[in-house]
Amino acid sequence: MGDFQKQTVQWFPGHMAKTRRLIKESLKSVDAVTEILDARIPLASRNPEIGEITAGKPRIILLNKCDVADEKVTAQWINYFKNNGCEAMAVDCRSGKGLNKYNDLIRKVLADKIQANNDRGMPGKALRVMVVGIPNTGKSSFINKMAGRVRAKVADQPGVTRNNQWFNIGNGIELLDTPGVLWPKFDDPVVGDKLAFIGSVKDAVMDIETMAVRLIDVLRDGYPQMLADRYKISDFEDMQGWEILEMIGRKRGMLISGGEVNTERASVMLLDEYRGGKLGRLSLEFPPKVK
Repeated sequence: MGDFQKQTVQWFPGHMAKTRRLIKESLKSVDAVTEILDARIPLASRNPEIGEITAGKPRIILLNKCDVADEKVTAQWINYFKNNGCEAMAVDCRSGKGLNKYNDLIRKVLADKIQANNDRGMPGKALRVMVVGIPNTGKSSFINKMAGRVRAKVADQPGVTRNNQWFNIGNGIELLDTPGVLWPKFDDPVVGDKLAFIGSVKDAVMDIETMAVRLIDVLRDGYPQMLADRYKISDFEDMQGWEILEMIGRKRGMLISGGEVNTERASVMLLDEYRGGKLGRLSLEFPPKVK
């Protein structure tokens, strides 16, 4: 069982360089940037290069999937980002929760731009916003929800790479959906674990039992009551993650010949239930403390 602690995730940046170039080329044509993060792991789901790439443009943070994150922790994250110069709001892009306030927030952030347009005699000039986010954070769901069923594609804008797609979401706002994949660049295996937990990394990249054991370690330390309530277990505070996984599998009757626990099956079940929100609303990251 010691192998659980030794395995690491292998990462493949893929189209990183191409996407970085496309974003830089498109920046001159947008007024602001909307960055979509997973509310459960805002820092781990954030590409550390985005701040540098989009420097000089107002940024709005959307903490997506807020319905499965700890509400109190999400509120702390909103304050954290505001204190660091970014407006932030909690949303759920699939259901549309919170998105009714998005247009107003854009107009608040771009109030100076709107005034400048008015002063130049262009009161109806569209506000253009680039949308960025790593895989599985909800970028496509956000654009689909905001653009509606029509997904009204705006005519090609001058000076913009043809692969980019513009969508009119009404109220004088246009969204730019950037192509390709923008993957985080990091060396911290803990970040890799968090992305694997929420499904941003294909399960085939990492051993499923390793993921389950590491997730159990996080839940044991951060949300033990939720773990106890969901799987009807107790007295596991001092147990190793793999021991808790076996306990859960035994409770669920996931046994194979000889009475051993089918830990692979238990791992798949645990991760599915976590990702489906069946363990409750919980967050895996907390805002950095101010020193």
